[in-house]
Amino acid sequence: MDINYKKFPCSEADAVIIPLFEGKVEVPNEETNRFLDLIKAKGQFKGAKGEVISFIRDLGGNLQDAIITGLGKEEELSSEAIRVALSKAVRKAKELKDKRIFIKIPENSKLNYYETAKAVAEGLGLGSYSFEKYKSNNETLDLSFSLGGRDISDEETNNINEAIEEGIVLVEAVEIARDLVNEPANALYPRTLAEKVKDLGNTYGFKVEVKENEEIKALGMEAFLTVARGAKNSPKLIVMRYYGDDSNKDKVLGLVGKGLTYDSGGYSLKPSSGMETMKSDMGGAAAVIGTMVSIARRKLKTNVIAVVAACENMISGDAYKPGDIIGSMAGKKIEVINTDAEGRLTLADAVTYIIRKEGVDEVIDVATLTGAALVALGTTTTAVITNNNEFYGELSAASEYSGERIWQLPSFPEYKKLIKSDIADLKNTGGRYAGTITAGLFIGEFVEDKPWMHLDIAGTAWNDSVRDYSPKGGTGEPLRTLYELLKRRAK
Repeated sequence: MDINYKKFPCSEADAVIIPLFEGKVEVPNEETNRFLDLIKAKGQFKGAKGEVISFIRDLGGNLQDAIITGLGKEEELSSEAIRVALSKAVRKAKELKDKRIFIKIPENSKLNYYETAKAVAEGLGLGSYSFEKYKSNNETLDLSFSLGGRDISDEETNNINEAIEEGIVLVEAVEIARDLVNEPANALYPRTLAEKVKDLGNTYGFKVEVKENEEIKALGMEAFLTVARGAKNSPKLIVMRYYGDDSNKDKVLGLVGKGLTYDSGGYSLKPSSGMETMKSDMGGAAAVIGTMVSIARRKLKTNVIAVVAACENMISGDAYKPGDIIGSMAGKKIEVINTDAEGRLTLADAVTYIIRKEGVDEVIDVATLTGAALVALGTTTTAVITNNNEFYGELSAASEYSGERIWQLPSFPEYKKLIKSDIADLKNTGGRYAGTITAGLFIGEFVEDKPWMHLDIAGTAWNDSVRDYSPKGGTGEPLRTLYELLKRRAK
């Protein structure tokens, strides 16, 4: 679904979306209020956050869908509440096949018009997403929306236009990330992922370099190549570069996304139940790619280099095995305990590459890394391991604004003992306990004292059912948080 902002009067809309605060379920329209009074009397709508209800109203002979959505308590209003409310409302509009929507912006003192309009655009776009590319009866429904509610000054109009543009850019970047995660593994594998990234770079203005097998081997990326060895599809090292701040070219943030386009688990084979979702094991790569699209389109004054070590983890006569000792670009030897702990091996080499060859100052890696993250934090919160609390504080502030929740886990020295090997420098799993922490700290062994954060998105990159503005399937998290972090730095 394409979302477009156009100015048109409420009377010309197929539907009007009216966000209301909890305890203030009334509008300046007699007929609409009559319906609302009946709904309130039956206890069907109270204005709680995320509530939505619809009915048809008569505008002098023209019928129009009225979609009422709850914002929660007025004193607790946030951009996130608006996103959630509008996502629920736009799903209802989509269900009713409404194409032109008029949205009454709520009067409030907590958010300015810019933040409100941006959140409206995000809620509409994120909530209307669906992946139906492979359905034979796929019918796209383009949607236009207009905003109103009170007289808007010329200055506010300019702010609204800018806010909506930013919101739509973010939505479209998230859609790219979601689409990548949702693509089946027979359509999206290392070569086709690299081709897609090249196209995105050409379209939106960031440079892309793809390194092939021989170049990867020459770099000494043995851990990465070991994981890829069992697959027919050859690995690709995808490097994206965006320089938006010429005055600080020596200040560069590095993003590393886990790029397992399919993960069978290797000889530590995954159970068949749920294996169909292992196409999503490149959710970290998708979020990083989408972030590069968003910052390039918004021309942020910042410098970012992103790396994706793209491969598949498969079984063959040449695949690596539990018990193997393998090398790494950093020179450290690794004992393979479990071939299904492959992501940290590819990330170890990718992190070493981005530090030593690209010269970044800080590193954020994003990965669907451990089932333990799901056990610890569920599907709503990304786990974070870091060696720099100030760095984490920046990300936490960006997360609070974006609505994509994160939570820092401890990284005490005692945990590092769990990944020490008796016969090599490291082992690739630390055992049953503290799995998310030890996986993150394994990657931390390769960051060479750079400020670093590891984001384990195993619980947040994929939904088994719709939640607020997150669809079933790929979510695109934590793209909007990464964008917000970089935007704040660019100011």
